Amino acid sequence: MHTVIIGIGGVGGYFGGKIIDSGQKVTLVARGKHLEAIRKDGLQVKSIAGDFITHPFMVTDSIDKVEKADLILICTKSWQVKEAGALIKPILKEDTVVIPLQNGADNAEKLVSVVDKEHVLGGLCRIYSKIESPGVISHFGHTPEVVFGELDRKKTDRLHKVKEIFDKAGFKNTISEDIEVAIWTKFMFIATVSGLGALTRASIGEMYEASDVKKLLEQTATEIYKVGIAKGVALPSTIVDSIMNFIGKQPFDSTASTQRDILEGRPSELENFNGYIVNEGKRLGVSTPVNTFVYSCLAPMEIKARK
Repeated sequence: MHTVIIGIGGVGGYFGGKIIDSGQKVTLVARGKHLEAIRKDGLQVKSIAGDFITHPFMVTDSIDKVEKADLILICTKSWQVKEAGALIKPILKEDTVVIPLQNGADNAEKLVSVVDKEHVLGGLCRIYSKIESPGVISHFGHTPEVVFGELDRKKTDRLHKVKEIFDKAGFKNTISEDIEVAIWTKFMFIATVSGLGALTRASIGEMYEASDVKKLLEQTATEIYKVGIAKGVALPSTIVDSIMNFIGKQPFDSTASTQRDILEGRPSELENFNGYIVNEGKRLGVSTPVNTFVYSCLAPMEIKARK
């Protein structure tokens, strides 16, 4: 089985690194100094679960050099999913499986717009990780996990073939009964803490302990819940309480990657998080005042970062 990882950041670097380190055939598609460092010294993963250095079958910035894939993990940012989908077309076989793992609620939908839907599974991951320096990935929080499933909720043989790859790699992975609900549950958490984290410049723990900000977190999550329900996602009525409890259990000093991107002046997933909820709310007739405020306040920074 040949696995191809598109995007070797904190997510692609960690999970791709684990698959490589288990002796499986993996190609990494990377760019710039990151590519050069991996090619020269291998991929170094610094992890709270144990450090390792591993060497992929191939690392390249040219899809033309990549062999046909059995499994492709799309680990770019949300706004890059369509571009990644177009990029991978030459390496698709009839039975190639493609899983998007970035944050956001509509990544599978974006992928299906450019790749035949028969290739696509829904997916998400849970991990705190980042690029520490070229060729070096830092995993600093959360037990790493990948959750995936068929978009139509069917049970298929290919789900178990993917699970075999992940099981051999040695990281936690779960076949979801309803991947859409799983995706929206994670999306609710990450979209809730990301925008407000950037706006307050506070860690998740600091926001949770500040009573007024905690209320804003809950209001943000509630608006996301209402938009999800309006879209037909089968979210449980208790999910906002569950998300708030989950937020309260995060490492006190942890921050979301989108918050870090915004505060460091890099392009972020703001448009795909709070912006997505604002736009879908307008389309569906759902009021989203807190998400609108957060998005409107951060949008100028996003525009500046993309110039």
